[in-house]
Amino acid sequence: MMPDTGIKSIILTQGCLYGYTTAFNITNGNASYSHGPVERTLLGAGVFVSSTFIGLIPHLFQMKYPLNNFWLKRTLPIVFLAQVSGMNVFASRSFENHRGIEVMDKEGHVVGHSRKAGRKAIKDTAKSRAVLFGTSALAPELFIHIFKRTRFYPQTLLSLVILRMSSTFFTMGLMVPVSFSMFPQIGQIQCSQLEEKIQSSTEEKELFYYRGV
Repeated sequence: MMPDTGIKSIILTQGCLYGYTTAFNITNGNASYSHGPVERTLLGAGVFVSSTFIGLIPHLFQMKYPLNNFWLKRTLPIVFLAQVSGMNVFASRSFENHRGIEVMDKEGHVVGHSRKAGRKAIKDTAKSRAVLFGTSALAPELFIHIFKRTRFYPQTLLSLVILRMSSTFFTMGLMVPVSFSMFPQIGQIQCSQLEEKIQSSTEEKELFYYRGV
């Protein structure tokens, strides 16, 4: 079991990470549905607490049951990070799924609100977020593992921390534009895939919606 300072450090790190991502996802989602500030605040608080708790699970598990396998020990938190990052998008933007988002024709005229379009927008964004955080966490681990075999590997803890942080920020800097460009900001969806009410209100074959970031 790690000392309390280690536990507090992990909780603080997870809290800062999911506090930021929750606020980012809510702020940069599609807000064309009806909503109020109170319900969005309550939703954000719930998502923040649950995401932080789930993100702590692999770390708490390793404290109680230390893993001997190197790759399992390193990849377990990364898998959880990618999964929770995607789940955070689903939870933070759940109103889009339940209340629907605006769908527009090619001229930008709003045809109606669609839950199915909201579900697709959330799903695509969750995939890109999982790729962003999963790759940004995995690549530095692989780099450090390979770098250990060279004579340039730092011998001090401070140098190792700096190297790990630098490689993490470098990877994330490369992955941010990649993940954001995986799906276009203005998504397209076939009208036949939407609700019957929307299908009956337009003759367009393809409609558009704002996916969010």
